[in-house]
Amino acid sequence: MENNDVLKGGEFLVRDANARETFIPEEFDEEQRMIAQTCEDFLQTEIHPNLDRIDKQEPGLMKSLVQKAGELGLLGVSIPEEYEGFGQSFLTSMKANEAIGSAYSYSVAFMAHTGIGTLPILYYGSEDQKQKYIPKLVTGELTAAYCLTEPGAGSDANAGKTRAVLSDDGKYYILNGQKMWITNGGFADVFTVFAKIENDRVLSAFIVDKKLEGITINPEEQKMGIKGSSTTQIFFNDVKVPVENLLGKRGEGFRIALNILHIGRIKLGGTVIGASKKAIDHSVNYANERKQFGQQISNFGAIKQKLSEQVIRTFATESALYRATKDIDDTIQKYLDDGMTYGEANVRGPAQFAIECALLKVYGSESLDYIVDEAVQIYGGMGFSSEAPVDRAYRDSRINRIFEGTNEINRLLMVDTALKRAMKGEIDLFAKAKEVVQALQKSKDQNIGLKSYYEEKYIYIRNFKDAVLMILGDASEKFKRKFISEQEIWMNIADMMIDLYAAESTLLRVEKIDMMNEEKEEDPDKVSIYKDILDILVYDIAARIHKSGSDAINSFTLGQERQLLLDSLQRFTKVAPINLRDKRRKIADMLIENNRYQF
Repeated sequence: MENNDVLKGGEFLVRDANARETFIPEEFDEEQRMIAQTCEDFLQTEIHPNLDRIDKQEPGLMKSLVQKAGELGLLGVSIPEEYEGFGQSFLTSMKANEAIGSAYSYSVAFMAHTGIGTLPILYYGSEDQKQKYIPKLVTGELTAAYCLTEPGAGSDANAGKTRAVLSDDGKYYILNGQKMWITNGGFADVFTVFAKIENDRVLSAFIVDKKLEGITINPEEQKMGIKGSSTTQIFFNDVKVPVENLLGKRGEGFRIALNILHIGRIKLGGTVIGASKKAIDHSVNYANERKQFGQQISNFGAIKQKLSEQVIRTFATESALYRATKDIDDTIQKYLDDGMTYGEANVRGPAQFAIECALLKVYGSESLDYIVDEAVQIYGGMGFSSEAPVDRAYRDSRINRIFEGTNEINRLLMVDTALKRAMKGEIDLFAKAKEVVQALQKSKDQNIGLKSYYEEKYIYIRNFKDAVLMILGDASEKFKRKFISEQEIWMNIADMMIDLYAAESTLLRVEKIDMMNEEKEEDPDKVSIYKDILDILVYDIAARIHKSGSDAINSFTLGQERQLLLDSLQRFTKVAPINLRDKRRKIADMLIENNRYQF
């Protein structure tokens, strides 16, 4: 696949990717690793020693820590240099996000400030707005929050009732309404507020300074987790917002919110990797220290199974995340080369990969939930004590399945976006699906007698794609316009898409590691551990795709059609048997020996 023929967003469903054209974490350069190390050093010095103080919401502490990050330049990694930033790529900023992801509540405040707090102004603001706010947001002189959610408008953001009315003299918008669950709400200086102007049916966006009269901030919400993160309700009562603080165009607010959420979703996929690696480190540290029945519990197979699965899910999430991130980065650069403005290119890049952004948010957040749950289990009784570090990890993880749109909304968005792009001819989905369905009677087992390790794995991946296309195409044809109401089937298909992308991304990464290893003429045995990870992942994902696919097929077919689809699904998800026990033990043993995540 040539550079000018790189897969567009969602095309992983219908086309094969190429390992040589896929970015993997092993390719980060020295400068990118140094930026990530600076983030980690900052956390080690300023954040991890103060986690209890942060969770107690000591007055002024969180804001001061955000400002300290600004003094180090960490709030402006990807901000252009003309606004006091470092001007780094989307890929580099994602590596920094991963590092910050292990900071629990602090990472929430940091990400809200640098992401949804700053980016709407950077990407949609006028030059005057950017000059006024962005440099101060980069240095930490100002802190930011994003005000979208209302009591009656959560997932349905456009249902918000906050209103803005133009004053008689035309100088101000008079803002009235209520916002809730506002991250950084208790200390932010600048709010991006979404409201409907006059009787508009769609949202507009405004930059609102906290110092304006008529703003009331409620006390901090008491939450299950991320206790150190400031979360408040904010009331706007006849707040006079200068007309020059309208962000973007009138009626563009919903589009702004939607596009910023694409970015937030994939960045959440980055932060959970940092949190996952931290939880794995705690897990293996404790397993190597805790003794029962006269030996370390890390010697027991049941513990090794948990440790290995923690590693596999993290490795797969990381593989998928950086594959998509580099694709977005390349797309942004292409748009810039084509003459697009900086803001438009940086908005349209992630939007092009809306399916992957939603997918990574779901896969990453659910992987982290599994990892922290097993971390508590490895700690046993101590894991349920607030004295152990995994208590905080467990509680703080849960919000990620709700942040940036619930995982249910994101699953539906994945399928909806794929169908809409197919109808527009942007993805050759229906034609490919038709080919698969027409070939069902002629299909034969392709998984026998293969000579190459990677050839076999690519056959599996293509079969997984055929399974998704078969069900998506058949269900879409059967339900037609009523398909939008079949959310259960959509959720099944979304799960198949998620597992497919994770498996393919991990295969691409392992093959490229192998290529790089050969080029350096290093010991081929170094790659064997990664092949073990891939083998287990593909084996497990085959079973999950079979389950999701069967659930969908049984929900909308009967008789001979049902049996044909089920038989075909069985064929598409057939993989060779592997020795799970031995492979898991090898992965766990490497983790146990290193006593930290180093994959």
